[in-house]
Amino acid sequence: MLIHPFPNGNGRHARLLTDLLLEKVLRRPRFSWGGIHGIPEGDVRAAYLDALRAADKGDYRKFAEFARKH
Repeated sequence: MLIHPFPNGNGRHARLLTDLLLEKVLRRPRFSWGGIHGIPEGDVRAAYLDALRAADKGDYRKFAEFARKH
């Protein structure tokens, strides 16, 4: 949430680029992103935003857990 290159869709672009980097460059499986597709809703959105806020403060554990959650 520190960098916002687009007025809307920053998260979608960031997830897309991360998945492309993982698959094409690092030859690793894509993240599940908590099982979300598009804009997360409800409890999933709350967990996503909580993980982003923690990452903004330098704690990436919640974000890594969310990204690999099935």
